[in-house]
Amino acid sequence: MKKLSVNEARQADAIGSSVKIQGWVRTRRDSKAGFSFIELNDGSSQGNIQIVAPGELANYESDVKRLTAGCSISAVGEIKESGGRGQTTEMLADSIEVHGWADPETYPLQKKRHSMEKLREWAHLRPRTNTFGAVARTRNCICNSIHQFFQEQAFLYINTPIITASDCEGAGEMFQVTTMNLDGIAKQQIEKLNYRFDFFDKPSYLTVSGQLEAETYACSLGKVYTFGPTFRAENSNTSRHLAEFWMVEPEMAFFELTDDMDLAEAFLKRIFADALSQCGEDMQFFNDRIDESHTLIERLEGIVETDFVRLPYTEAVDVLVKSKKKFDFPVQWGIDLQSEHERFLTEEHFKKPVILYDYPKTIKPFYMYCNDDDKTVRAMDVLVPGVGEIIGGSQREHRLDVLASRMKDQDLDIEEYWWYADLRRYGTVPHAGFGLGLERAVQFVTSMANIRDVIPFPRTPGNAEF
Repeated sequence: MKKLSVNEARQADAIGSSVKIQGWVRTRRDSKAGFSFIELNDGSSQGNIQIVAPGELANYESDVKRLTAGCSISAVGEIKESGGRGQTTEMLADSIEVHGWADPETYPLQKKRHSMEKLREWAHLRPRTNTFGAVARTRNCICNSIHQFFQEQAFLYINTPIITASDCEGAGEMFQVTTMNLDGIAKQQIEKLNYRFDFFDKPSYLTVSGQLEAETYACSLGKVYTFGPTFRAENSNTSRHLAEFWMVEPEMAFFELTDDMDLAEAFLKRIFADALSQCGEDMQFFNDRIDESHTLIERLEGIVETDFVRLPYTEAVDVLVKSKKKFDFPVQWGIDLQSEHERFLTEEHFKKPVILYDYPKTIKPFYMYCNDDDKTVRAMDVLVPGVGEIIGGSQREHRLDVLASRMKDQDLDIEEYWWYADLRRYGTVPHAGFGLGLERAVQFVTSMANIRDVIPFPRTPGNAEF
């Protein structure tokens, strides 16, 4: 017996096939004529398939008429053309097997609409809803698109450490990893910890970025990318922050900032185009049911088809000042632009994506290439309407003397980064890279309001459930 997914069974070319389909019941409706309609979904598509269960089935009274939302079943029968509105096919069941019952009194996913906040309490079950099934499929599509994009351009996929002793961003907001008995240490009131007794013999942390390690491979193999989990112990309880998130970080030898911008623009256009072409049903759902303006598809198509604006930071500040718009955070040269500033540039002034570059060096990390003016670095941020920054990148500082000076300015000990400095001692080359937070990208593509709803199990301050 051929087994089809619900999505396959919903296609016209399945008509006439005798198949098995399996999934979870959404609804059951009984007819006075002595048969039942079962709506089944298995997560393979937005839509359900209708199963017509005739009263002649051996377990019709004992099982079929007891089915409720959440029950899992297998159904065997013939796929037929459906006369029902909005569906191409349906199944006439020859047999139905129940695998698992769901108590209708306690099963939380009832027919009424639940808030996103409530569904986070049921993160183990929320993938069964239309919204979170669509998010999961779209996230999968974006991840596949990311790998395909880099593989087609001869990048090597590498795995960088999750545990590190290096603070890439210099922010200090890192999760420490230890095997020491913290309760015992607290009781002893030790003034200074002796890390000789810890697992790695030194303070170690969950990584905030794989960039520094990726640079080592780029400076040997040319073009690489890393795609994995990163962690930031930032106590920000907002709709834009997570403590655990996934980062895509390409690094390229012999690339300068303009090459970096070209790659970032092509990269975003590719993943947006793939989401539109490969997740059509889900994208229409997000457009119609999630995006308040109902223009999501139009916005993404516009980004794919337009050239991004490229603007120096200094000119962007001039635009913001001359706009006379009243911002919550006043604008002046040298500040780190806020989301309201970025969104003004993309949504009101240019009405398209903008790549800002050449930022003040005082607001950027030590590894960014210093320009000749000694005031700015070759950093870039890619801004998109509705979100603001979606990609951050830079040309990396490949001159050892300048790198050492920058690290000293930021109170970093170059001896602790001896291996990073070695890349500048032995065959140094211009190189560049950027980082894309996967969840930010999925949030933008789906128009979901809260970043906690585009990752399966969100980790936020005070919450490590599931």
